[in-house]
Amino acid sequence: MKKNEMSAWALIFAATFSGSLMSLALSGCHPATVAQADSPELALVSTETASAEVQEFKKPEAILEAGDSWPQWGGTRLRNNTPNVTGLTDMWDIGNFDRKTGEWDKESSENIRWVSQLGSQTYGNPVISDGKVFVGTNNGAGYLDRYPSTVDLGCLLAFDEVNGDFLWQHSSEKLITGRVHDWPLQGVCSASMVEGDRLWFVTSRGEVRCLDTEGFLDGEDDGPVVNEPANVAQIMNAGPGAKAYEATMAALTKGALSDEAKQTLEEAGEPLDGDAEVKTISEGKVWTLMGKFAGVDRVITVKAIGPRLMFIKTLGTSDQRDADTVWVYNMMEELGVSQHNMASCSVTGYGDLLFVNTSNGIDESHINLPAPDAPSFICMDKHTAEVYWTNDSPGNNLVHGQWSSPAVAEFGGVPQALFAGGDGYIYSFKADKGIDGKPELLWKFDCNPKESVWKLGGKGTRNNIIATPVAYDGHVYVAVGQDPEHGEGEGHLWCIDPTMRGDVSPELAVKIEDDGTRTPIPHRRIQAVIPKNGEAAVDNPNSAVVWHYSMADQNADGEFDFEEEMHRSCGTVAIKDDILYIADFAGLVHCLDAKPSEEGKPIVYFTYDMFAQSWGSPLIADGRVYFGDEDGDVAIFEFGPKNNEPVDEINMGTSVYSTPVAANSTVYISTKDKLFAIGRSK
Repeated sequence: MKKNEMSAWALIFAATFSGSLMSLALSGCHPATVAQADSPELALVSTETASAEVQEFKKPEAILEAGDSWPQWGGTRLRNNTPNVTGLTDMWDIGNFDRKTGEWDKESSENIRWVSQLGSQTYGNPVISDGKVFVGTNNGAGYLDRYPSTVDLGCLLAFDEVNGDFLWQHSSEKLITGRVHDWPLQGVCSASMVEGDRLWFVTSRGEVRCLDTEGFLDGEDDGPVVNEPANVAQIMNAGPGAKAYEATMAALTKGALSDEAKQTLEEAGEPLDGDAEVKTISEGKVWTLMGKFAGVDRVITVKAIGPRLMFIKTLGTSDQRDADTVWVYNMMEELGVSQHNMASCSVTGYGDLLFVNTSNGIDESHINLPAPDAPSFICMDKHTAEVYWTNDSPGNNLVHGQWSSPAVAEFGGVPQALFAGGDGYIYSFKADKGIDGKPELLWKFDCNPKESVWKLGGKGTRNNIIATPVAYDGHVYVAVGQDPEHGEGEGHLWCIDPTMRGDVSPELAVKIEDDGTRTPIPHRRIQAVIPKNGEAAVDNPNSAVVWHYSMADQNADGEFDFEEEMHRSCGTVAIKDDILYIADFAGLVHCLDAKPSEEGKPIVYFTYDMFAQSWGSPLIADGRVYFGDEDGDVAIFEFGPKNNEPVDEINMGTSVYSTPVAANSTVYISTKDKLFAIGRSK
């Protein structure tokens, strides 16, 4: 759909009097007969002014130019994965792994600097900063004795950037509500954001956490969260543990510790040296054990909770394999959020502000909205966790989950926080502290045709958004998609002008009355426009569409082949020198011009079929483009619109659900269960 051209005066009026203009446009020549929509969103008014310069830890341009870190998803708040990294290789071999032990034979590999074990399923991207690599995964690696690999957790792992040595782990125990909020084995699906010695991420429990990147290895317990409680072990009053439970309860009532309890603590990495002093805090319910555990003088609390005895310690500088939490904000408890299956937002920041998608979603029925009024997007102080504002868009129009991540960019001197909602809309808010707990909504854009329909299981044509908006050269780029389990389907890729204001969607939904009057229709969750009910989708005169790509007849045969269609995508675009790359969930690599043709149409250079589903996004670096796929192949293209075949496809041994990233002449790829540092032999 071609973007409507408007004069400067028309744009001013569109920004200031969008409600009046919209009524006039919808009614044709009969403004007096137009009924007003119930939704105030159809009359958005922006009064924003350019903001004073914000002090950032590092400007996005400086981060990308340096090429020595990849400190958040997309590299920077612009989310465009194009670091200025040189000296990369497009030739490597992961080598051999022992089938029984998993031990890596380094001598059989080529250009692999190191390999580190991750969990059994990994969807989080590695983040590289200040000599460390951070990755979200599950607990399949079992790095902590108190949490063996059989215990399902969400984990954030920290490794040494030079040799891949394990440093520390943050552990999130599973929510007791189960898979509706915390799907088994998914782990931490977000990527962290790092600035200096501070790291922010969203846990699998729906918490925003700030950590010290040094962990406890710096000999400090950074606060305000100090002496954080941590579960060590448990003895169940059921099955094989029933006798141990009875023996331990009997011993505790006598002021002693049973042999069974000592063995349990030893297996959890807290062997007791000598005897422990047992004190009763609450008869039959709470006791403390004071002694030397694993060579450290400490107190372990024992609590009888339901059918189990829980052993709990407080984390401190002696726990050097655990993470050091600075602050924590629980979105489910504080905001009433009901995340669907998982929380997966990769946070971003702007100055002192932190922007977070809450992952609020539907329940296990896939129909009901447990918390339609809970916020979907929030702005916090990254130092103190104070919440400046919240926004509950899309409210009742949420169709499934909300698993995208925000971007922040300045357009015309106005900082915009871009939020991809669970209704398929992109919302732009002014990236500041807001007023009275509310943000200023600058514009919104429906990324689906109004007649599209949401159907359970991916059977419909309406989509939500998994991808992250990308800011490039004054425009915003985003693709629609769905839960990968919903399979392939109709997709759309948009280039949007973010300087427009109000409802800047391609189309507007109207009801055509008997007298020809067009009445605006508030957005509906399942289908915005139902033609058989006398409703229609009409072109929006205030549309911000620069170009739209859903299909292109590249061979000019009058038909649209599979390779000529844009399918649903979980992936985020990457753009360099006006050349855009993206992979869709069907496994097609699409290469387009970031700019439109003179007619406002997308310019498609080529598509390439990887013959496997792609969940991730491209990396453009050092004259190459890297894509991973579910078969475990990494396709490597020479950068440029004429290079429509990969120079190589290298198998990583198991699925690559993440996105390749690069820093310091090294490509980092997290597969389903391993993290590879790939670089030329030194």
